[in-house]
Amino acid sequence: MTALPPRRLSVAPMLDWTDTHYRYMARQITRHTWLYSEMINAGAIIHGDKDHFLKFNEGEQPVALQLGGSEPADLAQAAKAGEAYGYNEINLNCGCPSPRVQKGAFGACLMNETSLVADCLNAMQDAVRIPVTVKHRIGIDRQNEYAVVRDFVGTLSVQTACTTFIVHARNAWLDGLSPKENREVPPLKYDYVYRLKRDFPDLEIIINGGITANEAIAAHLEHVDGVMVGREAYHNPMVMREWDRLFYGGSEAPVGYADLVEKLFRYSRAHIRSGNGATLRHTARHYLGLMHGLKNARVWRRMLSDASLLKNNDGSLILEAWREVAKANGLD
Repeated sequence: MTALPPRRLSVAPMLDWTDTHYRYMARQITRHTWLYSEMINAGAIIHGDKDHFLKFNEGEQPVALQLGGSEPADLAQAAKAGEAYGYNEINLNCGCPSPRVQKGAFGACLMNETSLVADCLNAMQDAVRIPVTVKHRIGIDRQNEYAVVRDFVGTLSVQTACTTFIVHARNAWLDGLSPKENREVPPLKYDYVYRLKRDFPDLEIIINGGITANEAIAAHLEHVDGVMVGREAYHNPMVMREWDRLFYGGSEAPVGYADLVEKLFRYSRAHIRSGNGATLRHTARHYLGLMHGLKNARVWRRMLSDASLLKNNDGSLILEAWREVAKANGLD
């Protein structure tokens, strides 16, 4: 089996965004960056259509499955299913602040239930041979002391075999803020994540939250083991073009726009032909930010989100939109 790259760079799990279609596109841009699934409820995997939730494209790896839940037995069963489908890591969500997740007593509120988190991680690790990791915040609500996240990580490092902690450097406010506001309002405290690495040098500490530029990634890597990027990697996917070279020592030429568009056209056409209600919208919605910074990027976005054009369910729309961009930028 080919050795997996280190988790120096990763794309965050983002609900409704980082599905298999997005991950296919991301993998054409960066060969080595770790990709994460959306958070999937363990119960949905156990009781639902496993193919729907877990199937992914050949070549997506390294890819991690993020699970939501708080029942150790359910999480263990879902983790085992994820391993069987070929995921390289199982990640437990202890950071999502949404009301829907809180009602299920998982996500960020688990940071107040460290013993339960330990039981969940141990059950998952007992069920699989691949790494089990945890993604969490630095605190909940008005817990502003560094000791909160230090004790959370320290306890889990002793009570479980987990050695990888992905830390969103904001608090999660469980009351009074929407999920969107929770990604923007609580202040970022990168120094708390740096301190975790100093206090737990043997653990793999990955920083997440508000990171948008390659210069910032390089600066964070002076202090921690890895950087996880979220919204920027979704809305401006070509920010990932240089990651292999900058952060993995890759020597391959970055993917060209024309080659990438051709791959996405072929992929979308194959998806549409697969049937079962497959549509161009399923894939094209993830491509809207690809031309960020280029002339006619607005035309690209408009064409790939136009309901009257999408209803034809013809993947060649991607090529038509690209011709408008290529012509404006002298790339045709």
